[in-house]
Amino acid sequence: MKLTIHGAARQVTGSMHLLDVAGYKILIDCGLDYEKDRSVQSNENFPFKPKDIDVVILTHAHIDHSGNLPTLVRLGFEGQILCTPPTADLTEMLLMDSVSIFLNKAQGSRKRGRGGKHHQISQPLYLHKHVMDTMDRIVTIGFNRPFRLTGDIELTFIPVGHLLGAGAAVLKINDQGTEKSIAFTGDIGRKNYPVLNDPQTIPPVDYLVTESTYGGRFHSTDKTVEQVLIETVEKACIKEPGRLIIPAFSIGRTQSLVYSLNKIFSSGLLPPVKVFVDSPLAARSTQTFRKFHSLLNEEAHDFYNKKGDEFEFDNLTYIENLKDSRQISNYFEPCIIISSAGMLEGGRIQDHLFYNIQNYYCTILFIGYCAKGTLGHRLLRGDSIVHIKDRDLAVYATIKQTDLFSAHGDHNDLMNVVKEQDKTKLKQVFLVHGDPQSMEALAVALETEEYPVIIPEKGLSYEL
Repeated sequence: MKLTIHGAARQVTGSMHLLDVAGYKILIDCGLDYEKDRSVQSNENFPFKPKDIDVVILTHAHIDHSGNLPTLVRLGFEGQILCTPPTADLTEMLLMDSVSIFLNKAQGSRKRGRGGKHHQISQPLYLHKHVMDTMDRIVTIGFNRPFRLTGDIELTFIPVGHLLGAGAAVLKINDQGTEKSIAFTGDIGRKNYPVLNDPQTIPPVDYLVTESTYGGRFHSTDKTVEQVLIETVEKACIKEPGRLIIPAFSIGRTQSLVYSLNKIFSSGLLPPVKVFVDSPLAARSTQTFRKFHSLLNEEAHDFYNKKGDEFEFDNLTYIENLKDSRQISNYFEPCIIISSAGMLEGGRIQDHLFYNIQNYYCTILFIGYCAKGTLGHRLLRGDSIVHIKDRDLAVYATIKQTDLFSAHGDHNDLMNVVKEQDKTKLKQVFLVHGDPQSMEALAVALETEEYPVIIPEKGLSYEL
């Protein structure tokens, strides 16, 4: 049995791991690599032949785990893609959204290229047809229900929080007469996260491939989500007649945020404030959260039984079309605007920033990670002038950040995932999906606890 880490090796994006069991090739995740030194088109340069892959296992829907599946299918993959039912629904939405982003970039590059002879046109990595071909290959499996890939390989998805439908892939394998087991965590969630259940313990395995995003970092514990929101909304929208803009990923982060605001306003902890959710993708994905309501946590169920829909309340408006989105700039009362994308690299959030970044009465609250090089990162590091929509604009708005809505487990959570393993059985821990500093911090902590750890290089293979 051979494991090769083809993506998210010493970096965060592009998760892709190949497990070869006596010639049967299993690809775990197939995400887009967003590292700045790579073009989007470079994602089609697979280090293997797509048609040689027998099956794909998808841990969850986020684009850095699912976003290159249509390319794999376009280039010849013909097998099944296995995931949980919510992951299937959310993946289709995110992949379709990716196509729209590709097409918009292509259109923009054509406009820029009209004046230049040698301008290179940005071509879409894949189209809607390829997404539909990908969805035709998906087979869904419920949590904690063993599924036999072959006579020698059994797959079970274990809930890990992080996102609706996210599951660690646990494989039990008869490798030429020897029983072996390996788990791929995907992304690990945190405990007590709004809407989602806590991660479930992964059963004992021989090998563990685990994410390390928050290695060496710890989430804030001095305030609750509700306390931070109350303080921010009160200052931005009540004590001052301003507006609060919250960049949030449409799937997962937005639903947790809306639910938290619902709890605050329905309990009378703040006077009513108009809330706009400006993201068609958020509106559609919220329907998936309603569809799979049984997978939400006990607190959300209790709220639903007592007060109704977690994702609907007075003064909340979901914005669908672009015309209504642009009308928000003409709303002069205090308000909260929740819009994608979380790192400010695209989507309607750029329109809201364009019109509000120079507004002294505007607060921008970041509730998630912003990768280096993104507009979000530049604002968080304190740049006084930023480039938005072909203009340099001075930053007069107040910039704030909280990590309480991060859906990733922190250093302690990641340590606990490994510590829950049987130390006498666990042969190796592979750290993926993290920057080098985070991986190193987690590796040192695990080695101190006498766990065998490897930080794999991209493309290296390991005999298991």
